Amino acid sequence: MTEQKCGLVAVVGAPNAGKSTLVNALVGQKVAIVSPKAQTTRTKLLGVAIEGDAQLLLVDTPGIFEPRRRLDRAMVAAAWEGAEGADIIALVVDGRGGLGPKVTSIAERIASRPEPKHLVLNKVDIADKAKLLGHAEKLNAVVPFDEIWFVSAQTGDGLPELKSALAGMMPVGPWHYPADQVSDATERALAAEVTREQLYLQLHAELPYASAVETEKYQERADGSVEIHQQILVERPTQRAIVLGKGGARIKEISARARVQLATLMERPVHLYLHVKVKEGWADDREVYRDMGLDWVE
Repeated sequence: MTEQKCGLVAVVGAPNAGKSTLVNALVGQKVAIVSPKAQTTRTKLLGVAIEGDAQLLLVDTPGIFEPRRRLDRAMVAAAWEGAEGADIIALVVDGRGGLGPKVTSIAERIASRPEPKHLVLNKVDIADKAKLLGHAEKLNAVVPFDEIWFVSAQTGDGLPELKSALAGMMPVGPWHYPADQVSDATERALAAEVTREQLYLQLHAELPYASAVETEKYQERADGSVEIHQQILVERPTQRAIVLGKGGARIKEISARARVQLATLMERPVHLYLHVKVKEGWADDREVYRDMGLDWVE
């Protein structure tokens, strides 16, 4: 009998580095929402991956950036909180782009931390190889990384080696979650995230960042299906019109796609009802922060 191992891996980085895609790939199924829109992840979310006798608790954190608003500050605070007590900090960097001040600032901040630190250069399938090596050299001069990885969370390149290495570094200890559990998120929270993902994927630049999804009602039906009522918060009537679309066509499409995805994730039929509410200044409402799982920050 081999001893069980279990540990926490904090996945940090700038917005759009591919952190959520990486966590999903290591877990083996979707646990975090993904979109091309920067700062899609708002709260820290735990993905649970199994590799041999090791259970990896992967904390997918919001992208770290220079906060300007209360919501920004709450997201950045959640990111750094997610790194507290980690057995390994994995700095994920978009290997296709430049390093920029966001990345170097994060590197400088983790440099003095005591945890083992791994650099994960992502998107190697579409990145220039010379640029990747340059990034590794520059960042390693700032942070004495224990390991440097070149991976593609999208194609899976380099992920088996990364996952195996992380598992080997986990401390001996009992697993924190059952073998079939892939996330710490409740189905209620997952439902709100899946709808928010569809908002971003379908509306792109049309809908400003200032939108949120609240699950108002989550009820099990006698036939085993689940009934979910959600409201989409926007700040202005013009944004409400964008979400609704002509004749309500857009919100119907958002609902249909979110419902299919939720039924797959939950493995049962889902009845999803959406409505859009104009709530000016929702980003300064304590109750909305609580529902999103964010701490209120001044």
